[in-house]
Amino acid sequence: MVQYNFKKITVVPTGKDFIDIILSRTQRQTPTVVHKGYAINRLRQFYMRKVKYTQTNFYEKLSAIIDEFPRLDDIHPFYGDLLHVLYNKDHYKLALGQINTARNLISKIAKDYVRLLKYGDSLYRCKCLKVAALGRMCTVIKRIGPSLAYLEQIRQHMARLPSIDPNTRTILICGYPNVGKSSFINKITKADVDVQPYAFTTKSLFVGHTDYEYLRYQVIDTPGILDRPFEDRNIIEMCSITALAHLRAAVLFFLDVSGSCGYTIAQQAALFHSIKSLFMNKPLVIVCNKTDLQPLDGISEEDKKLVMEMKAEALKTVLGQGGEAANDEGVLLTMSTLTEEGVIAVKNAACKRLLDQRVEIKMKSKKLNDCLNRFHVAFPKPRDQKERPACIPQAVLEARAKQASETEKRKTERDLENENGGAGVYSASLKKHYILANDEWKEDILPEILDGHNVYDYIDPDILQRLEELEQEEGLRQTEDADDDFEMDGQELTPDEQKALAAIRKKKSLLIQQHRIKKSTAESRPIVPRKFDKEREFTSERMGRQLSKLGIDPSLAIERVRSRSLSKRVTPGDGFKDSTQKGSALKIAKKSTKKRNKNARRGEADRVIPTLKPKHLYSGKRSSGKTDRR
Repeated sequence: MVQYNFKKITVVPTGKDFIDIILSRTQRQTPTVVHKGYAINRLRQFYMRKVKYTQTNFYEKLSAIIDEFPRLDDIHPFYGDLLHVLYNKDHYKLALGQINTARNLISKIAKDYVRLLKYGDSLYRCKCLKVAALGRMCTVIKRIGPSLAYLEQIRQHMARLPSIDPNTRTILICGYPNVGKSSFINKITKADVDVQPYAFTTKSLFVGHTDYEYLRYQVIDTPGILDRPFEDRNIIEMCSITALAHLRAAVLFFLDVSGSCGYTIAQQAALFHSIKSLFMNKPLVIVCNKTDLQPLDGISEEDKKLVMEMKAEALKTVLGQGGEAANDEGVLLTMSTLTEEGVIAVKNAACKRLLDQRVEIKMKSKKLNDCLNRFHVAFPKPRDQKERPACIPQAVLEARAKQASETEKRKTERDLENENGGAGVYSASLKKHYILANDEWKEDILPEILDGHNVYDYIDPDILQRLEELEQEEGLRQTEDADDDFEMDGQELTPDEQKALAAIRKKKSLLIQQHRIKKSTAESRPIVPRKFDKEREFTSERMGRQLSKLGIDPSLAIERVRSRSLSKRVTPGDGFKDSTQKGSALKIAKKSTKKRNKNARRGEADRVIPTLKPKHLYSGKRSSGKTDRR
């Protein structure tokens, strides 16, 4: 089966970007260094390679664009007409034709200039020919710049088109604008089509998927169609006409019986008769929508007559009826998307009629007859009158009897799902089997995080009992503390006891202080240097105070400090008579070190000769002709 996935088409660059991409690739992937001293054949090959490589890249890039875009004559007629409606087939083919012409021109330019390069007689002439060749190629790309931009816009729009399989089971919804088509597809599928109370909200095709009897059906929502000549219809309406004309699908024609869409039943019937040729050989269902506003029985006799005429026409379009009236079951249905009354019935009727039609077509095909000839169902023939009943184990019979005796069967989630609308409509509750003290707590919304704490860490079925035990324990502890706190009534300490208590407290504080000093580190307790600490600085006044506290006379020590030290000597001079003599000596010393510094010697005794390995002799490969110099 052919799959149409337009999202895989690569991006089409603009003309300027196209040139930058190709020339940058040529610069990166081909040699770039050439010298005029090379042989002329080598120079020719150098520039011929650049021209050929550039032409190859242009050819591959343009060929990818031509091959990836679909050919309207080769794809399914539905997509061919849809792309023609959206983009105009003539403009589309002209753009691809210009790309193909540019590809051929670039190949021709490369061929001509490669032939000229074969006769280039100098580096300059070969280079000029190369520049001319690449310049003419870039000029061709610049001229197709508008076509490249047009194809890029088409690629972006095609990537947003829905993925529609023209050959699978399809349900097509059509009708006037604002009759409830998008609301219906939102109800039966997971499609999220925008619904608004004004006409032409849906401007393109939308696709959803639904299930019926374990088979997948695609549902297509088409834009609204107006009753006017074919030539006057716009692109939005032509999308619907294209889908009706080419897709083998069950058609749901929506009819707004309330008239709230802005069109009467007569106008909607006229539209039905104008496009009924598109319904031939397709299962057709007339859906009367918005019955919550106006029931079908409440409309006028004229409108009822029009509806019955539409029903009669719908019966004629069924495959295999030959225009005769057939069973009218499932041809005219009523529903309301607001109250969801009849929505599932409409979906089931359309799916059933489409499935019956597809089965009937397959039964009439020749391919099925070829397969049926290979099938054979064997039935045993009785050989005598003796009865041979089936042998059923006793355990199975007992299980059957027990199952039959059970009056009520436990409903599973699958049973509940089937009773409440099927998959996609019924939502199973995961909380209904919670075992809690109060059933009303099952649907409570429990937060995960509350005040920065994880709520599930505090969930405990015995939390109230534990809280009560903690409160009792706290009460007992408070009672014991009250018994321990007694006062010494009328008792006072003697002076000796007070001195002993003060000594104990002082000793305790000293121990705590010493412990803190030992515990502290240089990082946690910064130490101020002595020269910046006014209380601990080395001064004669502080030394005198310290010695006086110890009972020592500080006068001799202060006098010793203030006297000149015997070890201190006068700093000798440099030995020069004056600054002129000193300057000349420095010049001579500097001149003597110049030679040593020039040769990078460590000193006067440095005579080391390092290993000399010139790079031009010791780098690269040992090719022929260089071994004698190593």
